[in-house]
Amino acid sequence: MANERTDCTENDHLEARIVLTLDWESKLKEHIYSNGKLMNDLRAARERRLPDWYIAAGYIRTTVWDALHGYAPAERHDDIDLIYFDPSDLSELRDVQLEVDLREQTGNCKWSVKNQARMHIKNGDEPYCSSEDAMSLWPETVAAIGARLDDEDILYIAAPYGLSDLFHMVHRRSPKFKRAGIFEDRMIKKQWSTRWPKVQVVEE
Repeated sequence: MANERTDCTENDHLEARIVLTLDWESKLKEHIYSNGKLMNDLRAARERRLPDWYIAAGYIRTTVWDALHGYAPAERHDDIDLIYFDPSDLSELRDVQLEVDLREQTGNCKWSVKNQARMHIKNGDEPYCSSEDAMSLWPETVAAIGARLDDEDILYIAAPYGLSDLFHMVHRRSPKFKRAGIFEDRMIKKQWSTRWPKVQVVEE
């Protein structure tokens, strides 16, 4: 069953952007700027000059939830999701080569690079129109958050469902992700509530 989505317009995710308060956005940026490893990985990603790119998903969530639990930042993150959106080149080989280059540059073999302009095929969705649109159909709201750097090291945040769940440590299924079984399987496999005991799991 495909995930639910609507056609992209200039008003897409407007409500989420309102919810993405300056206060929460500022706090997220503080967490990112203070994490030297994440900043280095963002700079490595920036060097690829990919369109509409973000480091997203678990790296961002883990950075914040570790900090909110008083954990020291990990020396090496075990899952780096770099996404971008480029409908002009859908070659999977390009993504593989980018992964190889980033792994060699950083010494971390956990890079995953995916052009979201083709990922709708694998996921059984209608075509996406941007990286943020693709994130809105990911399983969890707290995974649907990305960050990127410009050339002046200014951070930009994408969060189609805002940042409330991230900072309130609420783990819930994204509204557009209709495959509840996959969400539940991920909950069991990932053991998020064990790693972060302050997290509230919401099953809807």
